[in-house]
Amino acid sequence: MSSPAPDTLLGPADVRELAAALGVRPTKQRGQNFVIDANTVRRIVRTAEVRPDDVVVEVGPGLGSLTLALLETADRVTAVEIDDVLAGALPATVTARLPERADRFALVHSDAMRVTGLPGPVPTALVANLPYNVAVPVLLHMLETFPSIERTLVMVQAEVADRLAAGPGSKVYGVPSVKANWYAEVKRAGSIGRTVFWPAPNVDSGLVSLVRRAEPLKTTASRREVFAVVDAAFAQRRKTLRAALAGWAGSAAAAEAALVGAGVSPQARGEALTVEEFARIAEHKKSLAAGQEK
Repeated sequence: MSSPAPDTLLGPADVRELAAALGVRPTKQRGQNFVIDANTVRRIVRTAEVRPDDVVVEVGPGLGSLTLALLETADRVTAVEIDDVLAGALPATVTARLPERADRFALVHSDAMRVTGLPGPVPTALVANLPYNVAVPVLLHMLETFPSIERTLVMVQAEVADRLAAGPGSKVYGVPSVKANWYAEVKRAGSIGRTVFWPAPNVDSGLVSLVRRAEPLKTTASRREVFAVVDAAFAQRRKTLRAALAGWAGSAAAAEAALVGAGVSPQARGEALTVEEFARIAEHKKSLAAGQEK
């Protein structure tokens, strides 16, 4: 592949000109902050380890800053955009700046939370600057809906990045940490300053890498059953698990029985448990319920 022209990617003036031509003002409602620095999007592509054979799905492409950088390297890029104006303009931006790669680009004009299929080959990677207000639910939806996604790199609010990558025992370990770990090995992959965005957000951003588990978690409980335990445990995170899981299990005694059966102290708190331990608790509730039905 020949090296891209210097003006392939969008700089600060390009982003503002495009936005002005479209009458676009970034909205807080959709968590929009457009990246205006070409070095940053190339860094994201490098950190994501995007390969020439990758089929990348991008959520919230905005004006196309990251999209163009992904198209320089990946085999194909499919962008999911909810905004009518941005979705309408992005194909023309791709054609104007990377005409030789335009046939490798597809746009899905939809809410990412409602996407259940994508055109073309199945995605192998997810790389996105996720809108801050919906970052976690969108990430979890995409990982669940597209099991072919092996590698993910998302840019999110720094605080959210910390939560996603936190391990048991951390003060910020919680529902996002456990649910992300159900699917993947999760780690912090860098920080992004505020000045590379327009408008500059009043919070820092972080990169999170998620590499899908080679083998799914071994458990007889379903994802929904495990996630129900997680939600209950952290809904009242200051309570012991015996108390926090009483409603989920039907009673405090039933919660204690499931916990003891799973080898977890009833006096422990959710923030101390791994995703494997949550799965065991869900399994033991099922086995106890099955025993009662006999």
